[in-house]
Amino acid sequence: MTSTTQAVETFNSLDPATDEVVGTYPVHTDDDVNAAVARAKQAFRWWSSLGFAGRAERLRRWKSIIARRMPELCAVVGAETGKPVGDAQLEVVLAVEHIEWAARNARKVLGSKRRASGLLLANQAATVEYQPLGVVGVIGPWNYPVFTPLGSIGYALAAGNAVVFKPSEYTPGVGAWLVDTFAEAVPEHPVLQLVTGFGATGAALTHADVDKIAFTGSAATGKKIMAAAAERLTPVIIEAGGKDPLLVDADADLDAAADAAVWGAFSNAGQTCVGVERVYVHTAVYDVFVEKVTERARTVRAGEHYGPMTMPSQLDVVRRHIADALAKGGRALLGGTDAVGDRYVRPTVLVDVPEDSEAVREETFGPTVTVTRVADMDEAVAKANDSSYGLGSTVFSRRRGEELARRLRTGMTAINAPLSFAGIASLPFGGVGHSGFGRIHGPEGLREFARPKAVARQRFRMPLALTTFARTARTDEFVGKLIATWHGRHGR
Repeated sequence: MTSTTQAVETFNSLDPATDEVVGTYPVHTDDDVNAAVARAKQAFRWWSSLGFAGRAERLRRWKSIIARRMPELCAVVGAETGKPVGDAQLEVVLAVEHIEWAARNARKVLGSKRRASGLLLANQAATVEYQPLGVVGVIGPWNYPVFTPLGSIGYALAAGNAVVFKPSEYTPGVGAWLVDTFAEAVPEHPVLQLVTGFGATGAALTHADVDKIAFTGSAATGKKIMAAAAERLTPVIIEAGGKDPLLVDADADLDAAADAAVWGAFSNAGQTCVGVERVYVHTAVYDVFVEKVTERARTVRAGEHYGPMTMPSQLDVVRRHIADALAKGGRALLGGTDAVGDRYVRPTVLVDVPEDSEAVREETFGPTVTVTRVADMDEAVAKANDSSYGLGSTVFSRRRGEELARRLRTGMTAINAPLSFAGIASLPFGGVGHSGFGRIHGPEGLREFARPKAVARQRFRMPLALTTFARTARTDEFVGKLIATWHGRHGR
């Protein structure tokens, strides 16, 4: 997959459906990455000086280019991931919405705000504002190569940072398209730069003089990112996948729940970190629900409704998980081990799968789903929470949706609709446990890419000066009595 031309190592991006070469890109070295970061530090000074309004205007230029040339970007996404055009367009549309939200709300979220100064320091004017960090390194995934990295890139840029972006080695063309179009909108300085390559290039970015790393990928790689970043005390945001549950209560709309399960499990060939992998169904509706899911799943066709497995090695993972589930007593109502082909995996619906099987415990990242009968929603919640992951979740219930959502140990929950939290730009996106930490999107996402700056300004001198060696014993006595009287009266 690699070659050397005039001492510059390169690699090919391949169409996963045909292995046809889509493009050729450089393998950037440590020196290349460090040079990009150095350029970004210079660009940051200019970009941050533009202020919220200046940055918003330029981000909207970029958003406009993406929106107008959406078919072009979708074609690149499709070529490198195998996605149908509609799926590629869906992630681009959501990404555009997020860029607009970040541009429009950055000042409101990060701008200077007054804070109360308290009784003893009533002479002080207290304010807090959020200042940009500097240079943010973004390491993106291949499964949603537009939507996911732009959830970090767009918010980091809106907050005033420069960005060095390392896309997945499976989707470098998507990364190049995004960076090139940003340069059209913002030609003055290299505020957003691209570095391409494999794991070593990502490691170089983590070791470089960046001010934060935003990473999306596996938990195992996330741990390596954290360990490398710790050497420089570089803060990180980690989004490391999930094993997301869907809960179906006895009073759920079963048609809607079945449709959500099928789409959540099989869209994008199941290569979705917040996709549905485990379904827990109340015993009162279990049989009807399973019938509806199986009926709908039979109409979903690999190669038409979703593309091939983008990463070839994932085929072995999917095959292993299905085989393990069947060996431990599970049944395939649709699909099975023979559903795993050379490039595509047909939809697979598994039932009676023990909770200790790989198909329940590990992230499969393929078009499979396990459906489990539970006596009640307490059991459903307990089994859903019995996981090292905690990214997204879904609940279908007419009466208890919000209650059940609160009890789930996940960063996000959608009620009576699949994955809706990902498309709402004002909501934070992220997980707990092995799904990582930190948040992108929403106000929380903007604040992840800024540092709080507290300022206290004395407006007038107080007769009781506490921060001076000239303070008297009488002052201490008065202050002690004042605080005891004011704060000590509660609970009497």
